Amino acid sequence: MRFPVVLHTDDGIRYGVSVPDLPGCFSAGDALEEALENVKEAIDLHLEGLVEEGHDLPLPRPIAQHRTNPHFANGIWALVDVDVSRFDGRAEKINITVPRRMLAKIDSYAKAHGATRSGFLVEAARRVMEGHN
Repeated sequence: MRFPVVLHTDDGIRYGVSVPDLPGCFSAGDALEEALENVKEAIDLHLEGLVEEGHDLPLPRPIAQHRTNPHFANGIWALVDVDVSRFDGRAEKINITVPRRMLAKIDSYAKAHGATRSGFLVEAARRVMEGHN
């Protein structure tokens, strides 16, 4: 899942990072790259807490929706990828019907990108849903 984050700096060296879709989730780093790496861990821990409390994972909103918030004025925006598969719960087998040619395309694409058919379909669905809040 890709979360938008906003970075702030006073000195151009050290950065604080906020995650607008996860209120209360913050991080920092002594360099831009370090701040982006650290925020991934902060997001993971924040999501773990939400799941333990019985909450659903929030779907990230587009950066354009967050830019109107004055708290994030003059921030540097980025997207960070966080693997949320461990929070999805137990896998369930399902039976779906897919046209044969489409299935071949799905399998070929998934294999070329190091994914399984199921993993590809879940990620494709997740991305579509993230884009249609």
